[in-house]
Amino acid sequence: MTQAYLDYSGRDDVLTGGVRMIPIQTAKGEFRVWTKRIGNNPRIKVLLLHGGPGCTHEYLEAFDSYFPAAGFEYYYYDQLGSYYSDQPDDPDLWELPRFVEEVEQVRQALGLGADNLYLYGQSWGGILAIEYALKYQQHLAGLIISNMMASIPAYNDYANTVLMPAMDQDVLAEIKGYEENGDTENPRYLELLIEHHYNEHVLRIPDWPEPVSRMFAHLNPAVYVPMQGPSELGASGKLEHWDRTSDLPDITVPALVIGARHDTMDPKHLEWMAGQLGNGRYLYCPDGSHLAQYDDQQVYMTGLIEFIDEVAAAPR
Repeated sequence: MTQAYLDYSGRDDVLTGGVRMIPIQTAKGEFRVWTKRIGNNPRIKVLLLHGGPGCTHEYLEAFDSYFPAAGFEYYYYDQLGSYYSDQPDDPDLWELPRFVEEVEQVRQALGLGADNLYLYGQSWGGILAIEYALKYQQHLAGLIISNMMASIPAYNDYANTVLMPAMDQDVLAEIKGYEENGDTENPRYLELLIEHHYNEHVLRIPDWPEPVSRMFAHLNPAVYVPMQGPSELGASGKLEHWDRTSDLPDITVPALVIGARHDTMDPKHLEWMAGQLGNGRYLYCPDGSHLAQYDDQQVYMTGLIEFIDEVAAAPR
């Protein structure tokens, strides 16, 4: 399904509030993905890769309160299958290499390059950013990997040995029961996850911000479940065996890794990642969780903006 009301004329002389529908070529034909530019800065352009897969850019709207004041130009982008982009009903499209080529086509269409492109990826977007950098880092000025470990097996191990043992074991057994019975659409399953997992490790503030709630309302399970798996306590889909720990030294562009104390991702692993990257540094959010851009916002945004400013100011 296409969000036709967001059509873009394709003419550079027509102002559209920054929205463009970019054509993407795939082995299954041409589709369109939604992007939106905010700001104007020829030196600093940030392309934002959202999580999921199958989520939307919407929860990243927290950047609207910080990036304009920093003078950054930045781009929201809904990946193929996400709410504002085309949503083809073809599971063969939900493969990591195809998503990487999609990002490259978006980069080319937006005219971003090594002199100004800062690629930001959060959660699943971090996987996508790592994969993109391993193939196309010559097009990057900087890389930000937020709240994503470099190994899904290591992530699953952290969930099994640290996160789940800390939960109420009766609640955990009930959650596991719903998963084993394929009943993850049951309202009780989500109720338990929100109270005992999401509120502890995904977003630790009482009232979730409207952009976060909007993103969850728009999540596309037809993309999310095949790649991530149905469980919220670990990954079991196509990404289950993804591991790039041994390849991190091959990424030599300036890179920032962001971790948080209460995250679903092991903050020690994220710190280790920063040391493995060829030119990495680490930002730790002591009060944050998986969406630390909200629940440890000042630390997160200050550190991220400082990183981009420092890299942009450094001689090349």
